[in-house]
Amino acid sequence: MKAKKVPLRMCTGCGEMFDKRTLVRVVKSPDGEISLDLTGKKSGRGAYVCKNPDCLKKARKKKAFERAFSMQISEEVYNAMEEEMTNA
Repeated sequence: MKAKKVPLRMCTGCGEMFDKRTLVRVVKSPDGEISLDLTGKKSGRGAYVCKNPDCLKKARKKKAFERAFSMQISEEVYNAMEEEMTNA
């Protein structure tokens, strides 16, 4: 019997590939709202980042989420994501 293939995703901060379940999904909902998706079930376009706050900072510096979602992301959204990640 063949082993189940593990879905891999790239962290937008460090650029390394990881098992999808070990990453945090950042989602752009159909109405354009950006938020952390800790369940991995929200609808919308997703980008992934390590559970490490440093990777979120790197992604913020590189404007990786702006590129992934083709839109500007405000400081408040980033600050809320960083706060949510450190509390999770």
